[in-house]
Amino acid sequence: MIRPRALIVPLLALALTATACTGEEDPGPDQAAEALAEALVEGGDSPTWQDVGFATGTAQEAAADYLRLVDGLGGLTPVVEVDEVTTGEDATTATLAWTWPVGEGWTYTSDVELTRSAGEWDVEWAPSVVHPQLSGEQVLDLERKVPVRADILGAGGTPLVTDRPVSRVGIDKAVAGDRAVASARRLARRLDIDDRAYVARVRASGEKAFVEAVVYRQDEVPAGLTGIPGAVSLGDRLPLGPSREFAAPILGDAGEVTAEIVEQAPDRYRSGDVAGLSGLQARYDEQLRGTPGAVITAVAPDGTATELTSVDPVPGRPLRLTLDLRLQSYAEGLLGDTGAAALVALRPSDGAILAAANAPANDGLNLATYGQAAPGSTFKAVSSLALLRSGLSPESGVECPAELSVDGKRFENYDDYPASSLGSITLAEAVAQSCNTAFVGSSDRVSEDDLAAAAASLGLGIDHEVGFPAYFGQVPAPRTEVEKAADLIGQGTITASPMAMATMIGSVVSGHTVVPHLVDGVTSPVPDRVQRLTPRESAQLRGMLRAVVTEGSGAGLADVPGAPVIAKTGTAEFESGGSLHTHAWMVAAQGDLAVAVYLAEGESGSGDAGPILEDFLRSATAS
Repeated sequence: MIRPRALIVPLLALALTATACTGEEDPGPDQAAEALAEALVEGGDSPTWQDVGFATGTAQEAAADYLRLVDGLGGLTPVVEVDEVTTGEDATTATLAWTWPVGEGWTYTSDVELTRSAGEWDVEWAPSVVHPQLSGEQVLDLERKVPVRADILGAGGTPLVTDRPVSRVGIDKAVAGDRAVASARRLARRLDIDDRAYVARVRASGEKAFVEAVVYRQDEVPAGLTGIPGAVSLGDRLPLGPSREFAAPILGDAGEVTAEIVEQAPDRYRSGDVAGLSGLQARYDEQLRGTPGAVITAVAPDGTATELTSVDPVPGRPLRLTLDLRLQSYAEGLLGDTGAAALVALRPSDGAILAAANAPANDGLNLATYGQAAPGSTFKAVSSLALLRSGLSPESGVECPAELSVDGKRFENYDDYPASSLGSITLAEAVAQSCNTAFVGSSDRVSEDDLAAAAASLGLGIDHEVGFPAYFGQVPAPRTEVEKAADLIGQGTITASPMAMATMIGSVVSGHTVVPHLVDGVTSPVPDRVQRLTPRESAQLRGMLRAVVTEGSGAGLADVPGAPVIAKTGTAEFESGGSLHTHAWMVAAQGDLAVAVYLAEGESGSGDAGPILEDFLRSATAS
């Protein structure tokens, strides 16, 4: 068992005894009582016990007995203070006030007799010093009452993470007998786990132990276990999502605490406890797990127990999220075989994140809300706002050459850019057709602060504390003219997450700066320094992004039922393995829904991200 940990406790000030005629202090009984109280707090393995005199036995024996008496409390540390010291005709008694961290505090008092010998005050040690009801060979014992772990709820109060049936598969050595090691090896190979490590655990366990190998959802237990002697599947329940993949990188996992978790917080966790191990399950573990209760008893050697106090457990409080079960599940289905990818959908009117899906190929990484990649031409919505603020209008003329050089760096349009949209065109056409050179050629109209300010107005580049891992992008000041030109087409030093890009298109469609939120009660205001969108600016941006659908690369969304769709496609080059690759993006908004789709590798936004986004919008519209 864990021993009580050291804790410095303030002691009550008590009057000192009268001094002798020599002027030296005469040690009083209060000093002996205070020394004992300090030793009780410091723990039975503390050297402070040597500062206490004992009428019978030694300090070492008293300390060992204290450890025996409190060992069953599992490492709880008390507060012990001297309440009073009274001297009668026959005895001097110190009253100790105890407080143990159980519930709101288990408090009581105990008495200890003090005797004077050779000018010193000694303690009469007895189990009743620790608790007045302890006597003989009794010891204190604590039985924890585990609280009910609360659910994680989604939109409309739908349970996302709740207790679901699982099966703990392993070897029961009492059944396997002499065949336990051979069975362990067969089971490990059948379950595709490290057979050497599992066999070693089976060897090291007791003769009748059940040695767990893997925990499965009840409907996922592999077949073919019945032929392995001693292989069993024990039913249990654990807090799980509706499927293994459902929002897993964001929700995280809960499971039995590790030794490291117990060591870091011994007052909070015990071996066998279930706790959040990652994601929101870990971040909000205290809220979800509740407060354990306890029954403390005085236990005799024959097992007879007398209850001294009890505290009922307090259930955890649900964590409420904005995720929509249907939309999240549908989005994850769309990303099933895309390679590394993410989809985020939010409600612009209030910023609620309805889906934050990560593809299986992300290998557990949360690219949806925390990925960081160049957004490519989807960022032209921001650049367009900066150009509108510089004095241009959607009808203003801009030049769109086939290629353009900036300080020796050549910029050109995508391979199948329509020749009919080269030359002198309007800003609106440059957005609809995604003319890179038109934006690069307009970089002299935008200062290094203008682009960042426009981005902030659309929800990018300003960090917020929103209660979950969130990357809002960055729009740093360019260091060169080439960087400045590249920034205008969403490359250079510009990075964003899919969540940030959904925020951007959501801000356009709603006409106000959107701040996304996922956790109920955790929101963040738009900073005062952010320039607000004007009705004229938002109307102009919506018109240009609508033209992307009616005239440009977003034509696949033109016939989606419901309100008119606005959109922007994009690709962004990156280097990997010595060769150039491209991210594929598409963002769109329809009514009170904004969506961003990101593929870590793709040929084009319209060709690769577009069909996914279209399918998602159609499903959302049909709901």
